[in-house]
Amino acid sequence: MSTPDTSAALIDVHAHFVTDSYIRQAKAAGHEHPDGMPGWPAWNVRSHLDLMDQGNIRTAMMSVSSPGTHFGSDPAARALAREVNEFGAGLKRDHPDRFGHFASLPLPDVDGSLVELAYALDELGSDGVALETSAEGVYLGDEHYLPLWTELERRNAVVFVHPTSPPNYQTVALHRPRPMLEFIFDSTRTVSDLVFAGVLTRYPHIQWIFTHVGGALPPLADRMELFRTLFQGGDPEDPTVQDQVRSLWFDMAGTPFPHQVPALVAAFGSERLLYGSDYCWTPAGGTAAQIASLDSADQPKDDTWRALTSRNAAHLFPSLRT
Repeated sequence: MSTPDTSAALIDVHAHFVTDSYIRQAKAAGHEHPDGMPGWPAWNVRSHLDLMDQGNIRTAMMSVSSPGTHFGSDPAARALAREVNEFGAGLKRDHPDRFGHFASLPLPDVDGSLVELAYALDELGSDGVALETSAEGVYLGDEHYLPLWTELERRNAVVFVHPTSPPNYQTVALHRPRPMLEFIFDSTRTVSDLVFAGVLTRYPHIQWIFTHVGGALPPLADRMELFRTLFQGGDPEDPTVQDQVRSLWFDMAGTPFPHQVPALVAAFGSERLLYGSDYCWTPAGGTAAQIASLDSADQPKDDTWRALTSRNAAHLFPSLRT
């Protein structure tokens, strides 16, 4: 077996931070075991930079993961979003070559989200925004969010969509951690909502990033198209579900090899495939194993997964071009 080529530095579009204050407020709102996980991860700047150096990760786009910043009160959510965004922007300011930042928005509070969006992009210099697949049970295709999509479209903004626990998870998760299965299906569900609500075609300049190698989309997009045309009377001349999904970006967080990345590439191509670690929610050992699987996998012809995903990321984020 040839030695894996690890010379190309990765750009990680799916990396997370937590702060003591954020964890304290989330626990006070009932998230002692977030999304059914055993507990909260530890995180600090030095450990994250050490992990990046060990895995040859050049830059990590930092965001707050599920359960987000809205725990029932709009004013409290606005304040918490501002707090974590100031912290995340500070990481980028202090380590401009190593960290980027996706700003949290206090959805489902659209008015508050529009204020925070403007502050984060115009004042803090954030690289985009981070949303969850739903907020208080409202998925992203809902017309409630249209003012936000209009503004994000105007800005050609990057929107990183992270899954969260679905409504009624108590029934479907079977007492198991929701990131195992429910996150995968919730990403697929909100993409289907964006497709069937017409959001992807009405707002074509929003750059959407979805996680975990597209969730269950590769095998289900054909079925969604069948329902769009045969059962819902959709015009066959309109953009297909497959074409709309090909306009999205997907990261590699989770278990990309040996099966998920080949399935995604076969369905939608590799032009919008990005690297993602999911650190710190994925522990350092798991992140190292995931990177090792990327380097030891069958590589694309005349290319490597490292180089391919980093070129794609530089296309999405021109500031990262070297």
